[in-house]
Amino acid sequence: MSTSGTGGRVLGLGCGQPHGSAEILLKAALRAAEGEGADVELVRLDELRLPSGAAEAAEPDDAWWLWERLVECDGLIVSTPIISRTVAARLKLLGDRLLGPNADAAIIAGLLALRRQGREPAVPFRVDERVLKPRVAGFLAVGGSLTPQWKTLTLPIMHTTTFSMHIAVVDQVQFAGAGTPRSVVLNADALDRAAGLGRNVASQLGVAFDEARYLGPPGLCPMCHLDVVALHGADVACATCGARGRLGPDLQVTWTDLSTSVISMDEKQSHAVEIQETAERHRELRPEIEQRARAYDAYDRTVRPAHPVTGQVSLPVGRGARRIAGNRGHPLVRACQPAPGWL
Repeated sequence: MSTSGTGGRVLGLGCGQPHGSAEILLKAALRAAEGEGADVELVRLDELRLPSGAAEAAEPDDAWWLWERLVECDGLIVSTPIISRTVAARLKLLGDRLLGPNADAAIIAGLLALRRQGREPAVPFRVDERVLKPRVAGFLAVGGSLTPQWKTLTLPIMHTTTFSMHIAVVDQVQFAGAGTPRSVVLNADALDRAAGLGRNVASQLGVAFDEARYLGPPGLCPMCHLDVVALHGADVACATCGARGRLGPDLQVTWTDLSTSVISMDEKQSHAVEIQETAERHRELRPEIEQRARAYDAYDRTVRPAHPVTGQVSLPVGRGARRIAGNRGHPLVRACQPAPGWL
């Protein structure tokens, strides 16, 4: 285990405009982490080529380059502008491209155990043991609105960047009132708070998940420390992570089952087993699935824009397949795309 604040690597992900308010906060955090002895680097998602579909050229693709930085870092600080109550689109794309089953710590651990027994799973995933490395994270979000209802979904969505890799979130904060470009610099408290988050992340580099201490503002849920819940009568579920509880007559929540939280390794392991069991059931039903699906292949009311499609991409053909030409063996596809049958 590395000593806190010495020699660990902190990756900052900037999800807004270069030199904008979100990046200014990120730089304040990274500068403070660096002051604690961490090695830091900043990646702007807007500068990366991250193709997301068949209409985009498959190469060049920077997702594999980004994956290497994610699995090599000891700490992660993500900073995003708040857009329509949630995070920037590029951060959502990052989650879709890189942070699915192939980044799931429970799945990777399970596959390694299977292979030690000389067995292979029903659904093949790329195994990168570096996923299992201990990491901590901090979240920064900044928006213009002064009212809370315009930022409700931001921090919950940011947690989706850390669920799969079992990264311990040690601090999180969102700021209001930065409604014009770069105006967060008018808020000295926000800059100081961002620096504090950077120090909090740097202080726990190399700390195992179960030993990491949450240093951010307290929240209702003891797992994600946020306040967004779903009520079903008196039954309470954390809308961010899935922890369960009961609402008492005094309107206080008693948390009764934290193992259902997607933050917990118990829930990740249960989910990994569910994926494999579903794949096993569907393997025998594959001919029937394909036969039934063919009934929909001939129905095509697809419309497309008039501009020509590049030669690198083939649009849906045959049985509705979508191919990216020349990319079948690309390591990024193996690492970051769901395996056949996943969806």
